Amino acid sequence: MIYPPSELIINADGSAFHLHIRPEQLADRVILVGDPGRVETVASHFDSQECNISSREFHTITGTYKGKRITVLSTGIGCDNIDIVVNELDALANINFETREDNPTFRQLTLVRIGTCGGLQPETPLGTFVASEKSIGFDGLLNYYADRDKVCDLELEDAFRKHMNWSPQKGAPYVATADAGLLEQIASGDMVRGITIACGGFYGPQGRRIRMEIQDPGQNAKVEAFRYRTDDKGKVREMKVCNFEMESSALAGLASILGHRAMTCCMVIANRHAQEMNTSYKNTIDNLISMVLERI
Repeated sequence: MIYPPSELIINADGSAFHLHIRPEQLADRVILVGDPGRVETVASHFDSQECNISSREFHTITGTYKGKRITVLSTGIGCDNIDIVVNELDALANINFETREDNPTFRQLTLVRIGTCGGLQPETPLGTFVASEKSIGFDGLLNYYADRDKVCDLELEDAFRKHMNWSPQKGAPYVATADAGLLEQIASGDMVRGITIACGGFYGPQGRRIRMEIQDPGQNAKVEAFRYRTDDKGKVREMKVCNFEMESSALAGLASILGHRAMTCCMVIANRHAQEMNTSYKNTIDNLISMVLERI
């Protein structure tokens, strides 16, 4: 298949339209962050740097860390931006930008998002590292892709909709799953694992009220109370929603459809249950960055 210019947009310098990076500038290991300023924080750990490119909210540095070639890229905020980033990263890895045809050999990327989140349980206080095993997308992004049912946990989706008495006006939530092997590699035994909700906004979708009322004032209480029993290698396990953030579902879902490995790990900077907030988190998230760099 030849991808036309209207579908695969390539800049005059041979780079992807939004990211402005060329295929040879992309490493197989990719760390994704939301804040463009955090790219420099991650790259400050690198032993060397190959490129440093900024375009809108997308800031990219590729370099090496202890012999590992790594790209760190900022996505900005939200699942809509993840749609841009994952599609363009996959194109950079698996499409010949000169012929506009698929490369003969598939190149699999490893994508790890390092972010911040709001904890929803008493056992996720400020500073907790949470690995998203399952991500419930409130944004509806994956519903636009034909293979969404093949990569989503449909039983968990159904259970969550029923528990929440979900309004169809909001659009159907979907449940994406992190790559199991990557989850073990990155989360190891020292991160809280559970369900993450990826919201389509920071205020109303996360139950915040300032000067506008929200559709379901009891949303967060119902989310905190949700429990889902699953069979984990013959052992029944109860899962619950650990945190709110805004990107993990799109990342896990799109990566699964495209054949890449992906997961999200976040540091809790607000606990909605305790109504606490840490605005000075930038001084402590470096511990999570160091951990991911060692394990990716």
